[in-house]
Amino acid sequence: MRIIFLLAGLLTLLNAHAGEIDQPAAISALQRSDSLLIDVRSAEEFADGSLPGAIRIGHEEIAAQIASVAPDQDRPLVLYCRSGRRSALAQQTLEEMGYSHVINAGAYEDLLPLLENRE
Repeated sequence: MRIIFLLAGLLTLLNAHAGEIDQPAAISALQRSDSLLIDVRSAEEFADGSLPGAIRIGHEEIAAQIASVAPDQDRPLVLYCRSGRRSALAQQTLEEMGYSHVINAGAYEDLLPLLENRE
């Protein structure tokens, strides 16, 4: 029984990195001209407001649509949603597909004041 709990704990630790929110890395990546800012929220949420320069690809659509906007798997991709949960799911999907520079920027409301002046 202890072994099961230890293995479960180890798996949790190993998977923790994939969903971590890293706003400093996101801001840094967005300084690059080749970065892509992706809103993974619903169309309704996007219509209510989005970050400057963002495109919308819902987290459930990311696997099917990413190649049309980012065929280069080394291109920096910065993802955000309402809380960071859906962007973490999209990040995991993209990393499993071979994308190497995917950053979970977290919540729209937290990023908005940081990126309001982005062109």
